[in-house]
Amino acid sequence: MSGGTLAALDIGGTKIAAALVDADGTVLRRGRVPTPAGGGPAVLAAAAGLLDGLADGPLRALGVGAPGVIDPATGRVVSATDVLPGWAGTPVRETLADLTGLPVTVVNDVRAMAYGEAQAGAGTGFHRVLHVSVGTGVGGALTTGGDLDHGAHGTAGELAHLLVPERGPVPCGCGRRDHLEAVASGPAIAATGDAPRAGTLLGRALAGLLAVLDPDAVVIGGGVAQIGPPYLDAVAAAFRAEALPPLRATPIVPARLGTDAPLAGAALLAGAALHAGSTSHGSAR
Repeated sequence: MSGGTLAALDIGGTKIAAALVDADGTVLRRGRVPTPAGGGPAVLAAAAGLLDGLADGPLRALGVGAPGVIDPATGRVVSATDVLPGWAGTPVRETLADLTGLPVTVVNDVRAMAYGEAQAGAGTGFHRVLHVSVGTGVGGALTTGGDLDHGAHGTAGELAHLLVPERGPVPCGCGRRDHLEAVASGPAIAATGDAPRAGTLLGRALAGLLAVLDPDAVVIGGGVAQIGPPYLDAVAAAFRAEALPPLRATPIVPARLGTDAPLAGAALLAGAALHAGSTSHGSAR
C-alpha cells in the first residue's frame, strides 16, 4: 500500500470520533464531538465538520465505522437499533463522499475495530479470529487472514442476539431480554454490579460459538474489557469449563489498540479499498 495520510470516523450513539491515520494504522491526530440529534443528515454533517477541522493537509481516503448493519457494496445502513435514532437507511458512503470530496469506505463499527486489531493489534499472527466488543452493546466480527469475513448478509460473527437461559436486567438493542447483550453488556453490568457473572455468561456463549466457528483466537475489546481480570478471567474460566476439549486451549486475548482500533481499522480499510479501486468518490471541494 502506498503511503499518505488516511482519515477515519467512528460514529456512535453518544459521540463521533475522527482521526488522521498513517498507512501503518498509527493514529496521528484525534478529535471528537457529541453525536447530534436529528438523524442521519445531522450526524453526517457534524462528522464532516469534525474531520474538516482536524485535517492539516491532503488526505487519501476516508474510512467510516458506523453502527448498524452496513451494506459493504453501497455503504448504506441496512438496519439499526434505536441507539442512533433515524439512522436506518442513511446513505453514509454517498453523503460523506459528497461532503468531503474523498473516496469513502463504510463498515460496521465492530468490524472496523476487528480489522484494526487484525492488521495492527492483538489479532496479528493469527489466521482466523473472532473479535468481540463489549461496551454499550455486545458485538462481534470475524477476520480470516487479516481480512473481514462479512458473511452472506453482513452479520458474520455477530453475538448480541445469541439466546441465553436467563432474563437480563436491561433489554438487548432489539428489545428482548433473553439475548446475550441483555446480560453481558456494560449497561447490564451497571444494573447488577456483577462483572464476573457477565463474564461467565459471555464465556459460556463463546464455548458454543467456537464449536461452530473454530477460530485460532478470540480478541476481546470494548469498554467493558477495561475492567480487566475480574471480567476477563471469568470469561476464560467459563469458556474452558464449557468448551469442547479440542477448543479449550484457544487463546482469548485482550484487544491491543483500545479506542483507536475502530479508527485505525476504518482508515486501513479505506486505504485497502482505494488500492483496489473499489471506493466511492465525491466531488472535489
